Amino acid sequence: MKRHLTILSAAAAVVIALTVSGCGGPSVAGTGEPGATEVKELRYQGWANTVTLPELAEDLGYLGDVKLNWVGNTISGPQDIQSAATGQTDFGGAFAGAVVKLIEAGAPVKAVINYYGEDKKTFNGFYVKEDSPIRTARDFIGKKIAVNTLGAHSEAVINTYLRKNGLTADEIKQVQLVVVPPNDTEEAIRRGQVDAGSLGSILQDKAIANGGLRSVFSDSQLFGTFAGGPYVLREDFIAQNPNTTRTFTTGVAKAIEWERTTPREEVIARFTKIIKERGRNENPAALQYWKSVGVPAKGEIKDEDFTRWNDYLKSVGIIKDDLDPKKLYTNEFNGLIAK
Repeated sequence: MKRHLTILSAAAAVVIALTVSGCGGPSVAGTGEPGATEVKELRYQGWANTVTLPELAEDLGYLGDVKLNWVGNTISGPQDIQSAATGQTDFGGAFAGAVVKLIEAGAPVKAVINYYGEDKKTFNGFYVKEDSPIRTARDFIGKKIAVNTLGAHSEAVINTYLRKNGLTADEIKQVQLVVVPPNDTEEAIRRGQVDAGSLGSILQDKAIANGGLRSVFSDSQLFGTFAGGPYVLREDFIAQNPNTTRTFTTGVAKAIEWERTTPREEVIARFTKIIKERGRNENPAALQYWKSVGVPAKGEIKDEDFTRWNDYLKSVGIIKDDLDPKKLYTNEFNGLIAK
């Protein structure tokens, strides 16, 4: 598989650590002591035409006096958490395996709550044109698959799917992954620029509604309902701003449960209102395809959210031995989880 994964070197990890430790300004305000001033504004990256859980939490009033400061959009989880690690933002979210990669490279970040997941309604499928000859894992040999970024969720799922269906490491290397922005993936498949592509959530439902595509496999078929990735914060930020960290994490957990328990029409209406009011020149039309939050268990992080990817992470050289997931995350700041 043509991964082009860049495993950060020890030197790069040191640079990240130094950058984080040297961050000043408004995002390093608290000391963690009672009565100390903590950061009340969190810088973050959004996703175009999408309402993220923190954005929903803020709109619903779940973040209290903590405000969000949007600094731009991203289409890549690994890029998003790297921005958090280097102090360009205060939190970021990505596939669990990408979080492992960053921490293994020396970045001092910690996962605090899951923010996306897959279930029967919300999942990532791998689609081809209706008349494509691709129907089995072996049919992907020599073919191109569009993914939004390398070294993240889609790559890990593809790798796992191919291995579970008997392909050797050499055969897997012959499956080429091509980076395509999510908004362009459907058209890339239809035009034959790629043989298959990863589609999830609203973009997936829109593509299905347009007709002419079919799914070969999905991540939910491989794993059932599962958490895909967490939000991370820098460890120094958590230590200096424990109350803000708790407000943020619990607010996101409340937003997850609001999406789970609120009628679908009301969720879509709320998302539409948020997108229209924030003035980012976005199109809310695709929101009509929203189905479910996908995130299980109030965002609670579990060991298996990371260990699920042990074999994949070993196969691409990110880890040598089995993971010790306890060093990667904490549920301490999620107020919806019974202590």
